[in-house]
Amino acid sequence: QVQLVESGGGLVHPGGSLRLSCAASGSIFSTSAMGWYRQAPGKQRELVATITSGSSTNYADSVKGRFTISRDNAKNTVYLQMNSLKPEDTAVYYCNAEITARWTGARYAYWGQGTQVTVSS
Repeated sequence: QVQLVESGGGLVHPGGSLRLSCAASGSIFSTSAMGWYRQAPGKQRELVATITSGSSTNYADSVKGRFTISRDNAKNTVYLQMNSLKPEDTAVYYCNAEITARWTGARYAYWGQGTQVTVSS
């Protein structure tokens, strides 16, 4: 059984910062790509940022220069540092990880439960 648990969401003023964390736990052999996605009310889920096991990163154009994704492979944890937040960043943020299970060798993409980020004055 594999679980992704997110933390760090909340309410912040425009221009403020938040740091999201997502820790994977359970019967994990290895973790490949990890990433963050978000879904605003009435909109489809969209990619925010991804990071490979070798720490190559990819960002949505809307967050480039403001958000930074990083990971700690020893802890199976991915982070999203969000700076200069804007009201349009308001959404539920979900982490995603490609994980190979320890005993079966099966590889799946797992999702966290989501954490709310609200940017408002």
